[in-house]
Amino acid sequence: MSASSIGVLSLFILLLLIIVRVPVAISFMLVGFAGNVFLNGFSPAIAQLQLVIWEVANSFVLVALPLFIWMGQIASVGQLGNDICKGFQIWFGRVRGGLAVSSIFGSASFGAICGSSMATMMAMGQMLLPEMKRYKYDNSLAAGSVASAGVLAIMIPPSVPLVFYSAWTGTSLSALLIAAIIPGIFLTTLFAGWVLLRCITRPELAPMGQLHGLHEKIQALTLLLPTISVLVVVLGCIYAGVATPSEAAAIGVFGVLVICGIKGRLSLSKLSASLHHSAALSVNIFLLLLGGLLYSRFLTQTRLIQSLIDSIVTLGLPNWAIIILIVFIYLITGALLDTFSMIILTLPFVFPVILSLGYDPVWFGIFLVLMIELALITPPIGVHLLLLQRLMPDFELPVICRGILPFIVLTLLTTGVLIVFPEIALWLPSQLQ
Repeated sequence: MSASSIGVLSLFILLLLIIVRVPVAISFMLVGFAGNVFLNGFSPAIAQLQLVIWEVANSFVLVALPLFIWMGQIASVGQLGNDICKGFQIWFGRVRGGLAVSSIFGSASFGAICGSSMATMMAMGQMLLPEMKRYKYDNSLAAGSVASAGVLAIMIPPSVPLVFYSAWTGTSLSALLIAAIIPGIFLTTLFAGWVLLRCITRPELAPMGQLHGLHEKIQALTLLLPTISVLVVVLGCIYAGVATPSEAAAIGVFGVLVICGIKGRLSLSKLSASLHHSAALSVNIFLLLLGGLLYSRFLTQTRLIQSLIDSIVTLGLPNWAIIILIVFIYLITGALLDTFSMIILTLPFVFPVILSLGYDPVWFGIFLVLMIELALITPPIGVHLLLLQRLMPDFELPVICRGILPFIVLTLLTTGVLIVFPEIALWLPSQLQ
């Protein structure tokens, strides 16, 4: 059996293990280690395993990962999402469709601190969906705006998937976080603009909300500015070169701790719970990275990836056709796997192809996050759709799907713009050099 055939067989075994519900990280480790034993023998396989463990444990970039996760957990237990949501509701509630717009801006702002799309969607949904029902918003508009706005959390930096991607590919984390700013603002503005336009052209979808005076709006800034200021300081430190992403993450943790402490929302039990959840999630991600790297090293030895690149080159397809094919690959895998499993499974194959086509790895990191966003909201298995239905059981799945469809189109449109104009992601990082 040729080395490439062994690589193909390993992929089938890996998918089979995942289908029978073996944990994804364990599946990668088992197949990667067994493949190394088959090709090189037991002792070299053990040496490869030790080397991968050392590389993951010794990665300075990964120090930022648990810190960003902990920052998000503190923000969640400290209910900073409620403050942000209420603040935007006061500012935009009077506008027709203002509650839906508030969910979009609120998700983008809280997601920048929280970093979790699901936690952001749940926080915004619990606050705003009952209000939308009270004001008789169209169910599709309400469901679509909340479910889709949640995905902004993983685009607006600091983004946990980008930290993961940086550790895997060796791409500069500072460049990735800065690169996400303009696409994140673009997508947020696009979502909010569409909601406003939709509500202006069809007023029956969303009534005007409660009127708040200037004094109330100024007071609402006290709910918004503390959390947003943490984001500005974290990104400002990275952009100015004052701090590395890991150091900036530590500053962010301190800032969120201070805000929650001043608001009196940080008891010992909440702090303990935030540490527990952060540690559990961080360990899971580290295990996924460990298993994925081990499997990737094995695949490199089989030359399967090189054969794949050679086959694509021989087809003579234009770059845009290959990118569209990659979009479809992510839509399919995203319907079956969670975010990090999808990244781990696809990167060993897709990333070398992207480099061979001459694309910038920073650009591809932003492209990858857009693909993750699509996977989270694409019917019928999009995670956000299922979570939203659990949050609001009276929202039928077809109604949610109808509401989410325009946001899928807008995300695809943003992806197309990013492909045609890669400078949208690359201009800001170029200013760091």
